[in-house]
Amino acid sequence: MTAENGPGPDPAKGRPAAQADQPQARAGGLKPRLAQGAMQGVVKRIGPKGPGALRPGMGKPGAGGPRVGHGGGQGPRRPGGPGPAANPATDSEDSTAATRPLAEPAKMKPRHRGLIYSFLVLVCLPVLLSTFYLFVFAEDQYASTVGFTVRREENTSASSLLGGLSQLAGSGGSMETDILYEYIQSQEIVTAIDERIGLAAIYSTYWPRDPVFSLWTDPSTEDLRDHWSRMVRISYDSASQLIELRVMAFTADDAQRIAQEILAESQKMINTLNQRAREDIMRYATEDVEKTVIRLKAAREALSRFRTSTQIVDPAADIQGRMGVLNNLQQQLAEALIEYDIVIGTTQDSDPRREQAARRISVIRDRIAAERQTFATEEGGAAGENYPEIIAEFENLTVDLQFAEETYRAALAAQDAARDQAVRQTVYLAAYINPTWPQTAEYPQRFVLTFFIGLFLTLGWTIGALIFYAVRDRQ
Repeated sequence: MTAENGPGPDPAKGRPAAQADQPQARAGGLKPRLAQGAMQGVVKRIGPKGPGALRPGMGKPGAGGPRVGHGGGQGPRRPGGPGPAANPATDSEDSTAATRPLAEPAKMKPRHRGLIYSFLVLVCLPVLLSTFYLFVFAEDQYASTVGFTVRREENTSASSLLGGLSQLAGSGGSMETDILYEYIQSQEIVTAIDERIGLAAIYSTYWPRDPVFSLWTDPSTEDLRDHWSRMVRISYDSASQLIELRVMAFTADDAQRIAQEILAESQKMINTLNQRAREDIMRYATEDVEKTVIRLKAAREALSRFRTSTQIVDPAADIQGRMGVLNNLQQQLAEALIEYDIVIGTTQDSDPRREQAARRISVIRDRIAAERQTFATEEGGAAGENYPEIIAEFENLTVDLQFAEETYRAALAAQDAARDQAVRQTVYLAAYINPTWPQTAEYPQRFVLTFFIGLFLTLGWTIGALIFYAVRDRQ
């Protein structure tokens, strides 16, 4: 049975619960009271929401056992439960100190609304307007494709063997291809094509219905060139020297006609470069011939002056003649010596033939010595010739004349080769894709443009929002 003013016996230990819990309440009564206060705060916040709701000071309704409460209720205590009934004032203070407010439900704040409104205005609205413009106002565009490359004739002419004058135009088609790539993007080709077919009128057909993809009426040359870079897309492979163009217009016929004009202007530019190269080759070859003619004339005039001053037409032939004279004197000297020996052996000492033979031998020897002196020394001989100097000068003049003649012959051969090359087409434009006639309007790519517009707007909006919140948090 239970006591009226106290708890019943502890069924676990066989003694009253009050006696068992008093030491525990004295030692650590604060923690149970804090737990009771927290429980009361939770019960107060929850309130009686159902038939089984807890109320302060009451046990669980419908239970068959004794009530558990703070207001003097009796009944057996659970093992390890709180001590005897505490003071209500103390319990209220403890529950207030231990109770913490719970998180409130998330609510929409002005900054959240501003973020959503900014997304709608900066992302959704532009995407919707762009999509509406692309599918309603943007006109279809047709693309014509044309591809070509620059080819050079390979030959082994005589000029390449005599100095390579034919290579002045370039060793391959790479330089011409680079020039052509820049020329297609230049203002010159735009002006030339506009004068023939009226590019401004073609590109401004749908102005102002389609202001984004159309050109306004009466544009300047610079504006037409800027619009040209949008409508003509060029692809250039420097490794294979191939150029491919995608020419766009509002009609298939206009696209094909513009592509044909680009091909014709490119061919004209290549022909112009080829003509300039041929003119350069001919000019250089002619200049070389003129220089060699002047050198050849100077060499021949120098040789003529030498012959006039020395009165020797050919020093080599003159030397041969003098060598013949010397040989003849040697032979006469031998005969005179033989004759002198015969005279000495057959006549007396007072015979005048001995003196004549000896005098003849002496004269021949003096003549031989004089002839040899003209070849061996720089002192003039009997006629005043200085043969070593004459021979050296003649050799120099002869070498100069031979070199001038060889150079003149080489220049003439190079000029003939340059003239032969000038009549041929050494550099030409080879089209591997003729201008096509498109059957389907491929541009503008509406779905692709819409996707990229939405993507970049979303990225921009996201970056802006992150920057805004970063600055706001730092403040």
